[in-house]
Amino acid sequence: MLLMNKAMAGSFMPEQGTQIAKQVDNLYGFLLVVSFISCAILIGGMIYFVLKYKRKSAHDKTAYITHDTRLEVLWSAIPLIIFLVVFAWGWVLYHDMRKMPENALEIMVMGRQWSWTAEYKNGVKSSEIVVPVGKDVKLILGSEDVIHSFFVPSFRIKQDAVPGRYTSLWFNATKLGEFHVFCTEYCGTSHAAMITRLKVVTQEEFDKWLIEESEVGLLPIAERGAKYFQTRACASCHNVDNPAAKIGPSLYQRWGKEAHLSNGTTVPFDENYVRESMMLPQAQLAAGFSAPSPMPSYQGQLSESELAAIIEYIKGLN
Repeated sequence: MLLMNKAMAGSFMPEQGTQIAKQVDNLYGFLLVVSFISCAILIGGMIYFVLKYKRKSAHDKTAYITHDTRLEVLWSAIPLIIFLVVFAWGWVLYHDMRKMPENALEIMVMGRQWSWTAEYKNGVKSSEIVVPVGKDVKLILGSEDVIHSFFVPSFRIKQDAVPGRYTSLWFNATKLGEFHVFCTEYCGTSHAAMITRLKVVTQEEFDKWLIEESEVGLLPIAERGAKYFQTRACASCHNVDNPAAKIGPSLYQRWGKEAHLSNGTTVPFDENYVRESMMLPQAQLAAGFSAPSPMPSYQGQLSESELAAIIEYIKGLN
């Protein structure tokens, strides 16, 4: 039994991180059991009748049976009752999932190719979502480019993030730890890399984290740049600790050298080149990368001080 429990915990369903997840699993388990029993009755009954009424001689004749009222009532009423129970159970569960609690902690989560950015009410931005345990949390979802879908398997919650409108979902995490967040709507060539973490911490740790993150503006400029590099999803496409290319070219030890472009020319890898690459990513494509570049423009999304901080951070990668 212990081995079976371990095997099921590792492969059957993800860890349950909320009360809703337990309720979803209970409904799913009920559907599995009912389906298994129905399949066993149907297939077992077919095998039984095939063997019982198998023709044993050339003179055997099939009995003339028109109907059986009791059986017809049973095989009509029982599935109907099960269907109504499942419908009512599912409706109540869905209603609980969609009814947003009052006084929940609201976090804006924005999807873009290929990252998630969480923004808190005090202005803190993070590429990870940090929430306190045992508190209702409402996520307001949006998208800057194409349709994404926010999915936390351990919480059994999923919601599309649609450009031009906001959607929402809520949860109340009951376990401390880190949980995977996936995009479940195909959103481009690096859709599979659109992964982040949802960290559930104590209320004290959450308050401390919010204060520390809000003080990013007091950090040295290069350290601020490192923060912006993470929260603006630059790390999703560019390596900073090795020369291997990801979706875009690596930025490791590039500063001050020649940048080879797709048109065969070269330009200095300096402030102006980095700035133009971020504001007008189609203007000067790096050699080895085809047009159009998947990199979005950050024009209007980064202030001059944020841009300068990122450039300072890239300088320090040498």
